[in-house]
Amino acid sequence: MASGRNGTLYAGVTSDLIARIYLHRSGDIEGFTSRYDVKRLVWFEPHGVMETAIIREKRIKAWKRAWKIDLIEKDNLLWRDLAEDFGFDPLGDDPLK
Repeated sequence: MASGRNGTLYAGVTSDLIARIYLHRSGDIEGFTSRYDVKRLVWFEPHGVMETAIIREKRIKAWKRAWKIDLIEKDNLLWRDLAEDFGFDPLGDDPLK
């Protein structure tokens, strides 16, 4: 998740991506993502087993920012909000800001 191209990046793990997107967008949960307006789904990676997803999340969190950006831009060069593919309304802001 991201606030935008030059903004805050957030890596997390969930067993329900749709519900997690909703929570980020609603701002109902206080903390890091609501404080930094992290609402845009820019990349995700499905896993069949939660344990492997958690291991991958921890590795990505330890990466340098440039590596995370490369991972996102490999498949989403324009930082399009992938949540729209799941039926969420557009955020209405420019993701490249």
